[in-house]
Amino acid sequence: MQKKLLVEFLIITLVLVGLIGRLMYIEYTSGEKYEKIVLSQQEYNSRTIPYQRGDIVDTKGTVLATSIDVYNVILDCKVLNQKEKDKNDTIDALVSCFPDLDKGDLLKELEEHPASQYTVLAKRLSYEEIQPFVQMQADTEKYPNINGNAVWFEKEYIRNYPYKTLASSLIGFVSSGNVGTTGLENYYNSTLNGVNGRQYGYLNSDNNFEKTIKDPRDGNTVVTTVDVNIQSVAEEKIAEFNEKHKDGYVEGPGTLHTAALIMNPQNGEILAMADYPSFDLNNPRDLTPFYTEEELEGKSEEDKMDLLNQLWGNFCVNSTFEPGSTIKPFTVATGLETGKITGNEVYICDGEQVFPGDIHIHCVSRAGHGEETVEKSLMDSCNDALMQMAETIGIEDFTTYQSIFGFGEKTNIDLPGEARTDALMFTGETMKPIDLATNSFGQSFNCSMIQLASAFSSLINGGNFYQPHVVKKILDSQGNTIETIRPTVLKQTVSKKTSETLKTYLKAVVAEGTGNTAKVNGYSMGGKTGTAQKRPVENKKYLLSFVGYAPADNPQVLVYVVVDEPNVEDQAHSNYAQELAKSIMEEVLPYMNLYPDEAVIREPENQREGQEGDGGEPQEGEEGEKPEDSMVWGDIFEDGYEDDFDEKLGQGQDGQEGEEPKEGQEPVEGQEPQPGQE
Repeated sequence: MQKKLLVEFLIITLVLVGLIGRLMYIEYTSGEKYEKIVLSQQEYNSRTIPYQRGDIVDTKGTVLATSIDVYNVILDCKVLNQKEKDKNDTIDALVSCFPDLDKGDLLKELEEHPASQYTVLAKRLSYEEIQPFVQMQADTEKYPNINGNAVWFEKEYIRNYPYKTLASSLIGFVSSGNVGTTGLENYYNSTLNGVNGRQYGYLNSDNNFEKTIKDPRDGNTVVTTVDVNIQSVAEEKIAEFNEKHKDGYVEGPGTLHTAALIMNPQNGEILAMADYPSFDLNNPRDLTPFYTEEELEGKSEEDKMDLLNQLWGNFCVNSTFEPGSTIKPFTVATGLETGKITGNEVYICDGEQVFPGDIHIHCVSRAGHGEETVEKSLMDSCNDALMQMAETIGIEDFTTYQSIFGFGEKTNIDLPGEARTDALMFTGETMKPIDLATNSFGQSFNCSMIQLASAFSSLINGGNFYQPHVVKKILDSQGNTIETIRPTVLKQTVSKKTSETLKTYLKAVVAEGTGNTAKVNGYSMGGKTGTAQKRPVENKKYLLSFVGYAPADNPQVLVYVVVDEPNVEDQAHSNYAQELAKSIMEEVLPYMNLYPDEAVIREPENQREGQEGDGGEPQEGEEGEKPEDSMVWGDIFEDGYEDDFDEKLGQGQDGQEGEEPKEGQEPVEGQEPQPGQE
């Protein structure tokens, strides 16, 4: 038995000796070969090369959003630990060039993570900030012991907005990971983004270190229709208006919201889209300009997020409200298009219309305007005459043309979160005679600014409803055009004949009617005012508006202004919106090379602005009547119609919020206004 075990032991020993000998032979004769094979399969220093997100520029190429280079300082502990003599000089150089670094912390990092090849020492430094160390690395004669391989700079990009607050809700901003959060940054996110590259470092079969680089593909540039100078004028005038009325009647901002939408009515291009308040795109989550530290300390994170969502919203696109008298031209257009009115009618305004149930809907002139032609009914903004027109038109034709004009439908503008208003409209089946009456002068349904501006443009351009758009061209990273967004006519709303007739009427509104305060001296203009009281009526809050254009006979620019709750004692005066619109157009018209086409009238310095019946800003101590253009629920309705209004409007539907945010877009809240509210 022992002999057998001894034999087995000897056999095993001989086998092991043979294997060891073979391994020693392979190591001696082919060790280097196999080492290279293993090393060649080993990946080293693999890292991402980031793409550069595309720019957003205005119509003339001015950069509104861009991505700038920044650098992270990276330490390779493994490399630096291999050369002890370089360690102190390299660390001393780092500390001297980057004041936030501590020598003790760096030595500790080398000791605790000796094999680390990627330790971030500093993040997002500018090119200028890294230059002192780069120069020391390059000067090997003066600094021979700075290990250039142990410290390197990782390039990345951060989004930068050169104009800070300009067009903030229109442009939008990005969150981490190049995710567009709001505005154009969100809508064109995939267009602006590119594809990351990759760098691989490895040892080849000759034991040489090689790099393989897959270059990144940078994002495309978005060329907008926005003119930075027109945008600046709009925002400047809005800021001046709000500063003027800040702490005016009560302590607080000049308005709840102020917005201006400027577009080319001949092709649907948006030239400017401004609202108040705006925010700094480079620091979009900063609420300190709007709230004190004490106010913010008392708010939860959820409350702060709600405030930010409201701040980031685009009032021109995301919010809805009752348009008021700016809708009256559409009622007239419907009558002309259907042949239900000819333009030669004369209506008698006795101050009210009475509906079943003894419901009285008043004209703001309780005593009545007397005889009103179609043109004069728009000049005086006569509710009574408009209700009579609507009755003649009838519910079926009226609701059909509301749809033709795009009310209740999205314009599909190239911006995120466009408000839906379909649930805020009556249909032929749900509309009653009293609803027809109130719809005729812009109450009992909601629309957005972009809806009304687009539809109004069709009334004055010959009837073409253009797709409103903010972007006109896409360029690749080399500046080559890869896509052109051309003006698109979606439908014909009215005939050229009706359009010409309406331009005549609307010109009279500004020349002699309720819109005279908005008239820019020397320019022929057309337009319509609106003054809608928000509910509950006891709060006496108003949303004021004016939509105007020039020149009157060949419109080249349309300006639509909304002033929501001006901080004044008596808000029911459309002049607040008219004056703001006028101040914008006074600068925009000559900038666009549109020159005066009428005689310049020199007015006495002491002449009071505004005109009787239009709601001109009252003088101190003056009370007077309500403005002709004022939509005053308490004055218009009697006998409970207002109390029953929610039920009559789509079974109590409130304002409709915008579409679901796209991926990466934070929700914009505050988009559910009551009818008559923002």
